[in-house]
Amino acid sequence: MHGPDILVRTLARPTRTDASGRAWQYHSRSDHHSKVACWGIVFDLMLNSPLLRRQVEAGTVVFGINHEMRDFVHDRKKNLDLVLCTPSGAAGRGSAQSLASLASDYEIDLTAAERAALDGLPRLERGPVGAVLMALEAKASMTAHQRALPRLYDELNSSHLTVHGANDQAIAAGFFMVNISSRYLSTDRNKTPGAPDAWSEHAQPRDATLAIDKIRQLPRRARTGETGYDAFAIVVVDMANDGGALTLHEGPPAPQPGDIHHYASMIDRLTHAWATRFKDL
Repeated sequence: MHGPDILVRTLARPTRTDASGRAWQYHSRSDHHSKVACWGIVFDLMLNSPLLRRQVEAGTVVFGINHEMRDFVHDRKKNLDLVLCTPSGAAGRGSAQSLASLASDYEIDLTAAERAALDGLPRLERGPVGAVLMALEAKASMTAHQRALPRLYDELNSSHLTVHGANDQAIAAGFFMVNISSRYLSTDRNKTPGAPDAWSEHAQPRDATLAIDKIRQLPRRARTGETGYDAFAIVVVDMANDGGALTLHEGPPAPQPGDIHHYASMIDRLTHAWATRFKDL
């Protein structure tokens, strides 16, 4: 699986700038981390699903970005980070954007092996969204975990409800990144150019564990007709956001191999769900 390593490697470079021109690895007002996380999930799914590769090659599956879904049951709407879908109408091939071009647009840092793997995949194009087959939602908690948790939980919970309220057969996938660093430079607290850095202090691993335990409470479903996410991954990073080292934290409290919230478990579930629900697409 490549997604978590790609995410950490990409975010390690300070590329998000604030109003004063200061470059940050993570900016709270940017959705860059969500875009990179979703890109990695689709990349891994493409590598692990022969069926999806055949459908992409045939042009029956495309992707959409920030697609608005409307819940038919409650008439609520929500923008989803990335969706895999059938193309709307008689959409032709030749879109300017593809999964490969997004790697450049999002400044994704790929190894030579990952680039070769991407080059070997059929061209997944961006197209007009028809029927949504899979919807991805990615969120992060980097600092002030306890204060941010109610909002993050509500936003993530509303995603699967909206997806399945619009189409019960669609796959709802979620991704949550939580920071385990004991010190952090928040963009919200460091807006004045030239001022001394204002550090946020965390009680770790307690704060990260509280965030993980709360997100684990999100409902999950084992089959259509039920309520919850079809697959969900939690990834833990160690990031001070000071331009220094950024690492993937793989020990506890991060989900361990075999855990239902481990990244590899999520990709396995997505691959299986795709094969069973969309084999006749």
